[in-house]
Amino acid sequence: MTKSLITGVTGLIGSHLAEFLLRKGHRVWGLYLKTHPMHVPVLRDKKIHYILCDLNSKRRLQNLILRIRPRYLFHLGAQSYVRPSWEDPEYTLRTNILSTLWILEAARRLRPSPTVVLASSSAEYGSNLPSEVPIRENKEFRPSSPYAVSKVASDMLGYLYAQAYPLRILRARYFNTTGPRKVADACSDFAFRIAQAEKRSFSKIPVGNLRPIRDITDVRDVVRATWLIAQKGKNGEAYNVCSGRAISVGRILKILLSLSKGKIHIFRDSKLLRRMDDPIFVGDCAKLRKLGWRPRIPIQQTLKDLLNFWRQRV
Repeated sequence: MTKSLITGVTGLIGSHLAEFLLRKGHRVWGLYLKTHPMHVPVLRDKKIHYILCDLNSKRRLQNLILRIRPRYLFHLGAQSYVRPSWEDPEYTLRTNILSTLWILEAARRLRPSPTVVLASSSAEYGSNLPSEVPIRENKEFRPSSPYAVSKVASDMLGYLYAQAYPLRILRARYFNTTGPRKVADACSDFAFRIAQAEKRSFSKIPVGNLRPIRDITDVRDVVRATWLIAQKGKNGEAYNVCSGRAISVGRILKILLSLSKGKIHIFRDSKLLRRMDDPIFVGDCAKLRKLGWRPRIPIQQTLKDLLNFWRQRV
Protein backbone atom coordinates (compact mmCIF):
# COMPACT_ATOMS: atom_id res chain seq x y z
CA MET A 1 0.00 0.00 0.00
CA THR A 2 1.31 3.46 -0.94
CA LYS A 3 2.52 5.56 1.98
CA SER A 4 1.96 9.32 2.00
CA LEU A 5 3.16 11.83 4.59
CA ILE A 6 1.60 15.28 4.96
CA THR A 7 2.98 18.07 7.12
CA GLY A 8 0.32 20.52 8.24
CA VAL A 9 -2.32 17.81 8.00
CA THR A 10 -4.88 19.70 10.09
CA GLY A 11 -4.76 22.74 7.83
CA LEU A 12 -7.24 23.46 5.07
CA ILE A 13 -5.39 21.83 2.16
CA GLY A 14 -3.73 19.19 4.35
CA SER A 15 -6.96 17.85 5.83
CA HIS A 16 -8.73 17.66 2.49
CA LEU A 17 -5.67 16.09 0.86
CA ALA A 18 -5.49 13.43 3.58
CA GLU A 19 -9.09 12.43 2.91
CA PHE A 20 -8.46 12.44 -0.85
CA LEU A 21 -5.47 10.11 -0.48
CA LEU A 22 -7.40 7.77 1.81
CA ARG A 23 -10.02 7.41 -0.90
CA LYS A 24 -7.21 6.42 -3.26
CA GLY A 25 -6.17 3.65 -0.91
CA HIS A 26 -3.05 5.30 0.56
CA ARG A 27 -1.81 4.85 4.10
CA VAL A 28 -1.62 8.42 5.35
CA TRP A 29 0.58 9.91 8.07
CA GLY A 30 -0.02 13.50 9.09
CA LEU A 31 2.22 15.80 11.13
CA TYR A 32 0.65 18.69 12.99
CA LEU A 33 1.52 21.15 15.74
CA LYS A 34 -1.88 22.56 16.58
CA THR A 35 -5.30 22.74 15.06
CA HIS A 36 -8.02 25.34 14.98
CA PRO A 37 -11.07 24.32 17.06
CA MET A 38 -13.05 24.14 13.82
CA HIS A 39 -10.69 21.42 12.60
CA VAL A 40 -10.83 19.15 15.64
CA PRO A 41 -13.31 16.72 13.98
CA VAL A 42 -10.66 16.05 11.32
CA LEU A 43 -8.47 14.48 14.02
CA ARG A 44 -11.15 11.90 14.79
CA ASP A 45 -10.47 10.01 11.56
CA LYS A 46 -8.53 7.06 12.95
CA LYS A 47 -7.55 5.93 9.45
CA ILE A 48 -5.01 8.77 9.41
CA HIS A 49 -1.89 8.31 11.55
CA TYR A 50 -1.62 11.66 13.34
CA ILE A 51 1.72 12.65 14.87
CA LEU A 52 2.35 15.76 16.93
CA CYS A 53 5.51 17.41 15.60
CA ASP A 54 6.93 20.92 15.75
CA LEU A 55 8.51 21.85 12.41
CA ASN A 56 11.26 23.57 14.39
CA SER A 57 12.35 20.22 15.85
CA LYS A 58 14.97 19.07 13.33
CA ARG A 59 15.77 15.70 14.87
CA ARG A 60 12.16 14.64 15.42
CA LEU A 61 11.06 15.82 11.98
CA GLN A 62 13.83 13.99 10.15
CA ASN A 63 13.55 10.84 12.26
CA LEU A 64 9.84 10.59 11.50
CA ILE A 65 10.43 10.90 7.76
CA LEU A 66 13.18 8.27 7.86
CA ARG A 67 10.99 5.94 9.94
CA ILE A 68 7.82 6.27 7.84
CA ARG A 69 9.65 6.12 4.48
CA PRO A 70 6.81 7.70 2.47
CA ARG A 71 6.37 7.31 -1.26
CA TYR A 72 4.85 10.80 -1.38
CA LEU A 73 5.78 13.65 0.92
CA PHE A 74 3.57 16.75 0.87
CA HIS A 75 5.15 19.61 2.82
CA LEU A 76 2.18 21.86 3.57
CA GLY A 77 3.04 22.85 7.14
CA ALA A 78 4.19 26.43 7.77
CA GLN A 79 3.57 29.65 9.64
CA SER A 80 1.23 30.70 6.86
CA TYR A 81 -0.23 34.05 7.91
CA VAL A 82 0.92 37.50 6.82
CA ARG A 83 0.05 39.53 9.94
CA PRO A 84 1.90 37.27 12.44
CA SER A 85 4.90 37.31 10.11
CA TRP A 86 5.22 41.05 10.72
CA GLU A 87 4.80 40.57 14.46
CA ASP A 88 7.44 37.82 14.70
CA PRO A 89 9.41 37.64 11.44
CA GLU A 90 12.17 35.53 12.99
CA TYR A 91 9.77 32.72 13.90
CA THR A 92 8.21 32.78 10.44
CA LEU A 93 11.55 32.68 8.61
CA ARG A 94 13.00 29.99 10.87
CA THR A 95 9.92 27.76 10.77
CA ASN A 96 9.27 27.94 7.04
CA ILE A 97 12.79 27.90 5.65
CA LEU A 98 14.60 25.51 7.99
CA SER A 99 11.78 22.95 8.04
CA THR A 100 11.96 22.80 4.24
CA LEU A 101 15.73 22.33 4.36
CA TRP A 102 15.49 19.54 6.95
CA ILE A 103 12.74 17.75 5.04
CA LEU A 104 14.72 17.82 1.80
CA GLU A 105 17.83 16.57 3.60
CA ALA A 106 15.85 13.66 5.05
CA ALA A 107 14.27 12.90 1.68
CA ARG A 108 17.62 12.55 -0.05
CA ARG A 109 18.71 9.97 2.54
CA LEU A 110 15.82 7.67 1.66
CA ARG A 111 16.10 4.87 -0.92
CA PRO A 112 13.98 4.93 -2.93
CA SER A 113 13.54 8.68 -2.53
CA PRO A 114 10.00 10.03 -2.24
CA THR A 115 8.21 12.42 -4.55
CA VAL A 116 8.20 15.71 -2.65
CA VAL A 117 5.59 18.42 -3.22
CA LEU A 118 6.44 21.73 -1.56
CA ALA A 119 3.69 24.22 -0.80
CA SER A 120 4.77 27.56 -2.23
CA SER A 121 2.63 30.68 -2.42
CA SER A 122 1.43 33.37 -4.79
CA ALA A 123 2.61 35.80 -2.09
CA GLU A 124 6.12 35.28 -3.49
CA TYR A 125 5.19 37.29 -6.58
CA GLY A 126 4.26 40.37 -4.59
CA SER A 127 3.05 43.54 -6.32
CA ASN A 128 2.32 43.34 -10.02
CA LEU A 129 2.34 45.68 -12.98
CA PRO A 130 -0.75 45.59 -15.22
CA SER A 131 1.36 43.97 -17.95
CA GLU A 132 2.28 41.12 -15.56
CA VAL A 133 -1.29 39.98 -14.98
CA PRO A 134 -2.22 37.14 -15.20
CA ILE A 135 0.87 36.08 -13.28
CA ARG A 136 3.03 33.37 -14.80
CA GLU A 137 5.54 31.19 -13.02
CA ASN A 138 8.50 33.10 -14.51
CA LYS A 139 7.45 36.45 -13.04
CA GLU A 140 9.99 38.24 -10.85
CA PHE A 141 9.52 37.80 -7.10
CA ARG A 142 8.63 40.99 -5.18
CA PRO A 143 7.65 39.71 -1.72
CA SER A 144 5.70 42.18 0.41
CA SER A 145 5.85 40.48 3.83
CA PRO A 146 8.23 38.35 5.90
CA TYR A 147 5.91 35.42 5.18
CA ALA A 148 6.35 35.94 1.44
CA VAL A 149 10.14 36.12 1.84
CA SER A 150 10.10 32.82 3.72
CA LYS A 151 8.14 31.15 0.92
CA VAL A 152 10.55 32.47 -1.73
CA ALA A 153 13.44 30.92 0.16
CA SER A 154 11.63 27.60 0.62
CA ASP A 155 10.63 27.55 -3.03
CA MET A 156 14.21 28.15 -4.15
CA LEU A 157 15.49 25.41 -1.84
CA GLY A 158 13.18 23.03 -3.67
CA TYR A 159 14.54 24.18 -7.01
CA LEU A 160 18.13 23.83 -5.82
CA TYR A 161 17.70 20.32 -4.44
CA ALA A 162 15.90 19.16 -7.59
CA GLN A 163 18.90 20.29 -9.63
CA ALA A 164 21.64 19.12 -7.28
CA TYR A 165 20.37 15.69 -6.20
CA PRO A 166 18.47 12.73 -7.69
CA LEU A 167 15.23 13.84 -6.08
CA ARG A 168 11.78 14.37 -7.56
CA ILE A 169 10.61 17.73 -6.23
CA LEU A 170 7.59 19.74 -7.37
CA ARG A 171 6.66 23.25 -6.25
CA ALA A 172 2.97 24.10 -6.01
CA ARG A 173 2.42 27.86 -5.84
CA TYR A 174 -0.98 28.15 -4.25
CA PHE A 175 -3.04 31.26 -4.88
CA ASN A 176 -5.99 32.05 -2.62
CA THR A 177 -7.66 28.80 -1.58
CA THR A 178 -10.90 28.56 0.32
CA GLY A 179 -13.79 26.26 1.10
CA PRO A 180 -15.19 24.32 4.07
CA ARG A 181 -12.77 24.40 7.08
CA LYS A 182 -11.05 27.59 5.94
CA VAL A 183 -10.30 30.12 8.67
CA ALA A 184 -8.76 33.59 8.56
CA ASP A 185 -9.23 34.73 4.99
CA ALA A 186 -11.71 37.25 3.57
CA CYS A 187 -14.15 34.59 2.33
CA SER A 188 -14.15 32.72 5.63
CA ASP A 189 -14.28 35.86 7.76
CA PHE A 190 -17.27 37.20 5.83
CA ALA A 191 -19.05 33.83 6.00
CA PHE A 192 -18.40 33.52 9.74
CA ARG A 193 -19.69 37.02 10.47
CA ILE A 194 -22.80 36.51 8.36
CA ALA A 195 -23.53 33.17 10.07
CA GLN A 196 -22.98 34.85 13.44
CA ALA A 197 -25.28 37.72 12.48
CA GLU A 198 -27.99 35.27 11.42
CA LYS A 199 -27.71 33.37 14.67
CA ARG A 200 -27.63 36.36 16.99
CA SER A 201 -29.76 38.76 14.97
CA PHE A 202 -26.95 41.25 14.32
CA SER A 203 -27.68 43.84 11.64
CA LYS A 204 -24.12 45.02 10.94
CA ILE A 205 -20.77 43.33 10.26
CA PRO A 206 -17.30 44.94 9.97
CA VAL A 207 -15.26 44.77 6.76
CA GLY A 208 -11.82 45.94 5.63
CA ASN A 209 -10.56 46.79 2.16
CA LEU A 210 -13.02 45.51 -0.47
CA ARG A 211 -11.08 46.65 -3.55
CA PRO A 212 -8.36 43.97 -3.92
CA ILE A 213 -8.83 41.53 -6.77
CA ARG A 214 -8.01 37.91 -6.11
CA ASP A 215 -7.84 34.54 -7.83
CA ILE A 216 -9.71 32.10 -5.60
CA THR A 217 -9.91 28.34 -6.01
CA ASP A 218 -11.97 25.80 -4.10
CA VAL A 219 -9.84 23.61 -1.83
CA ARG A 220 -11.30 20.46 -3.37
CA ASP A 221 -10.06 21.56 -6.80
CA VAL A 222 -6.71 22.49 -5.24
CA VAL A 223 -6.33 18.99 -3.81
CA ARG A 224 -6.91 17.46 -7.24
CA ALA A 225 -4.28 19.82 -8.66
CA THR A 226 -1.80 18.89 -5.94
CA TRP A 227 -2.14 15.19 -6.69
CA LEU A 228 -1.85 15.77 -10.44
CA ILE A 229 1.35 17.77 -9.93
CA ALA A 230 2.77 14.93 -7.85
CA GLN A 231 1.87 12.44 -10.58
CA LYS A 232 2.60 14.29 -13.81
CA GLY A 233 4.58 17.41 -12.95
CA LYS A 234 8.03 17.93 -14.44
CA ASN A 235 10.78 17.51 -11.87
CA GLY A 236 11.96 20.78 -10.35
CA GLU A 237 9.16 22.82 -11.91
CA ALA A 238 6.85 25.31 -10.21
CA TYR A 239 3.12 25.27 -10.96
CA ASN A 240 0.61 28.00 -10.22
CA VAL A 241 -2.41 26.44 -8.52
CA CYS A 242 -5.15 28.91 -9.32
CA SER A 243 -8.38 29.31 -11.25
CA GLY A 244 -7.19 32.03 -13.61
CA ARG A 245 -10.36 33.97 -12.81
CA ALA A 246 -10.46 37.42 -11.19
CA ILE A 247 -12.92 38.39 -8.49
CA SER A 248 -12.94 41.38 -6.16
CA VAL A 249 -13.23 41.05 -2.40
CA GLY A 250 -16.32 43.23 -2.65
CA ARG A 251 -17.92 40.80 -5.11
CA ILE A 252 -17.23 37.91 -2.76
CA LEU A 253 -19.01 39.78 0.02
CA LYS A 254 -21.93 40.58 -2.29
CA ILE A 255 -22.41 36.89 -3.16
CA LEU A 256 -22.30 35.86 0.50
CA LEU A 257 -24.76 38.59 1.49
CA SER A 258 -27.12 37.35 -1.25
CA LEU A 259 -27.01 33.92 0.42
CA SER A 260 -27.73 35.31 3.88
CA LYS A 261 -30.99 34.92 5.75
CA GLY A 262 -32.05 38.46 6.49
CA LYS A 263 -30.86 42.02 5.92
CA ILE A 264 -27.25 42.61 6.92
CA HIS A 265 -25.40 45.91 6.60
CA ILE A 266 -21.63 46.46 6.49
CA PHE A 267 -19.34 49.08 7.97
CA ARG A 268 -15.62 49.76 7.50
CA ASP A 269 -13.25 48.84 10.34
CA SER A 270 -9.70 50.19 10.08
CA LYS A 271 -8.44 47.39 12.35
CA LEU A 272 -9.09 44.94 9.52
CA LEU A 273 -6.76 46.72 7.10
CA ARG A 274 -3.36 45.12 6.36
CA ARG A 275 -0.03 46.91 6.57
CA MET A 276 0.45 46.18 2.85
CA ASP A 277 -2.34 44.89 0.62
CA ASP A 278 -1.38 43.93 -2.92
CA PRO A 279 -4.13 45.22 -5.22
CA ILE A 280 -4.33 42.31 -7.64
CA PHE A 281 -3.41 38.63 -7.63
CA VAL A 282 -4.67 36.71 -10.65
CA GLY A 283 -2.69 33.74 -11.85
CA ASP A 284 -2.02 32.00 -15.13
CA CYS A 285 -2.59 28.27 -14.70
CA ALA A 286 -1.68 27.24 -18.26
CA LYS A 287 1.13 24.93 -17.07
CA LEU A 288 -1.24 23.14 -14.70
CA ARG A 289 -3.93 22.88 -17.38
CA LYS A 290 -1.44 21.16 -19.67
CA LEU A 291 -1.27 18.38 -17.09
CA GLY A 292 -5.01 17.88 -17.52
CA TRP A 293 -6.47 19.94 -14.65
CA ARG A 294 -9.48 22.24 -14.77
CA PRO A 295 -11.31 23.92 -11.88
CA ARG A 296 -14.70 22.26 -11.47
CA ILE A 297 -16.36 24.09 -8.58
CA PRO A 298 -17.76 27.61 -9.26
CA ILE A 299 -17.10 30.33 -6.70
CA GLN A 300 -20.82 30.59 -5.89
CA GLN A 301 -20.88 26.95 -4.79
CA THR A 302 -17.66 27.34 -2.81
CA LEU A 303 -19.05 30.33 -0.91
CA LYS A 304 -22.37 28.56 -0.28
CA ASP A 305 -20.56 25.54 1.16
CA LEU A 306 -18.33 27.79 3.27
CA LEU A 307 -21.31 29.71 4.67
CA ASN A 308 -23.08 26.46 5.53
CA PHE A 309 -19.90 25.22 7.21
CA TRP A 310 -19.94 28.23 9.54
CA ARG A 311 -23.71 28.05 10.09
CA GLN A 312 -23.21 24.58 11.57
CA ARG A 313 -20.50 25.82 13.93
CA VAL A 314 -21.52 29.29 15.16
